[in-house]
Amino acid sequence: MALRQLRTIGDPILGKRSKEIKEIDDKLLALIDDMEETMLATDGVGIAAVQVGVLKRVVLVRPEDETRVCINPVMLHQEGSQIGIEGCLSVPNRSGQVERPNRVKVSYMDVHGKEHIVEAEGFEARIFCHEIDHINGTLYVERLVEDEDSVL
Repeated sequence: MALRQLRTIGDPILGKRSKEIKEIDDKLLALIDDMEETMLATDGVGIAAVQVGVLKRVVLVRPEDETRVCINPVMLHQEGSQIGIEGCLSVPNRSGQVERPNRVKVSYMDVHGKEHIVEAEGFEARIFCHEIDHINGTLYVERLVEDEDSVL
């Protein structure tokens, strides 16, 4: 495992759509390990491969003490609404209010190739939306309701 350099706002790769993963191999598993180490070292609750410069559709979501690895995640359903503060590892020293769905249903594949469908709400739903936005080339600052210009 190794820490990866985070790409930050202004880097053109963050605006690109990530590519679907066709094969789970050792290279992908090493990337996932590095992503988790990078996320934990920076106190993040989620990370997308594009944030470490890799255009692959893989995100990690960690609302509490366990990391969920999601390969090729797809948003199946969204409902409700919540407005809350968001920050981002790729947008250092800034935060803002963003409106997101309160409940989501997401399908994804795990590192063993098994398909899953998860329903999440509240904070976990916010993380899924934020990270799936990343692999679609969107940063949270494009969805701001109100910019706080503050440090998290």
